[in-house]
Amino acid sequence: MAAAAAEARVFLEVRRRLQSALLILGVPDEGGLPMDVCITPTSLQMKSPGGCTELWLPAGVRLVPSSCRGLRHVAGDGLHMRLQARAEFCTKLISVFNQSSQAQECCTFYCQSCGEIIMRNRKLLRVLPLPHENWGALVDEWCCHPNPFANKPLHPQANDCFTGDCFFLVNLRRDLQQPRPEVAPVETGCLSSENHLKMKPKANTKVICKRCKVMLGETVSLETTKFYMTEIIIQPSERNFPIIPRSQFVQSVIAQCLVELSSARSTFRFTLQGHDGKAYILLWLLNSDTLVIEALESSTSIKKFPLLEDLLKADSSSAWNAVKVLYQPCIKGRNAELASSWESDVSVHCLTLPSATCLELLLILSRSNATLPPSLRCMNSFQEEICVPVNEEGEAGAFPIF
Repeated sequence: MAAAAAEARVFLEVRRRLQSALLILGVPDEGGLPMDVCITPTSLQMKSPGGCTELWLPAGVRLVPSSCRGLRHVAGDGLHMRLQARAEFCTKLISVFNQSSQAQECCTFYCQSCGEIIMRNRKLLRVLPLPHENWGALVDEWCCHPNPFANKPLHPQANDCFTGDCFFLVNLRRDLQQPRPEVAPVETGCLSSENHLKMKPKANTKVICKRCKVMLGETVSLETTKFYMTEIIIQPSERNFPIIPRSQFVQSVIAQCLVELSSARSTFRFTLQGHDGKAYILLWLLNSDTLVIEALESSTSIKKFPLLEDLLKADSSSAWNAVKVLYQPCIKGRNAELASSWESDVSVHCLTLPSATCLELLLILSRSNATLPPSLRCMNSFQEEICVPVNEEGEAGAFPIF
């Protein structure tokens, strides 16, 4: 096979359920020196007059060389081919807040951005998921009498934590003597039954970290506070604050939310809006069984596969379980018509996050999209991304996206 000797890019995308893989051998200079490519079940070997580069696949990943098909050259990418693949391991997703292990434990709530303690040694006796946003309408259908829960918001008690799609509801009554996050000193709005205790748009009840001034959540009532999952880390009190790169944490939380919602509600399209009610990103979940391996090196032995080099750890695994999404930005009036149509579509689920986090996620998506092979960056006017979810321990994975 003809390719370039220097810095040949290798991109391997494995679909576990389909047992198939897309292999892209990219070349920076299409007119470069010839290269022989040898594919074995556990490695890729590239030989050129300048030397030999060998890339080993992670344990548990196997290719079937004899199944190679669809060999073609794509301008700007390089050689494309498809093969059968076997990925034997699968990381099991769990809730961002591990209900089974952390209920009954004393927990500490930290600001993810700076490590400031928000709540210390809170013993949670109950960790309960909030019902679907349309649960009130369903109760009306089930009951032969007036809905007894009508216009009654769900407030957690002192030792409760309620979990929503991307937020926690906790009661701060027991923490009156402890340092608390700042609340913007403005008019408090009335409660709304829509989307579980959302405040009226005119009300500004932001909860802000005292140290770094990042928005952590919003006040719901005098005692109840909503914390966004992208801003808070909850740890058993005996553990130390885990230092996780911000972009890595955000994408892991969002990836997990998309996977859990798509599995529970068969919802695959999402609108990410800020706390100000404005839509920032449209997301379309394609699949959650992707395993991504990438290499862009000229060394003679490659065993690490950095997608975003600044987040790679020396002891990191070389393969990453990921979810693949399409996205469209909605800032500055972009895609306004599409956003409006999605807003009125009952099959589209809306996720609310701090506006700054929405912009942060959009920057992560844009940067990550640029690392994909050019032919994989767009699909039907959408831009394509691959996001890595959290690992078995419930913390952000060791590696970011795409």
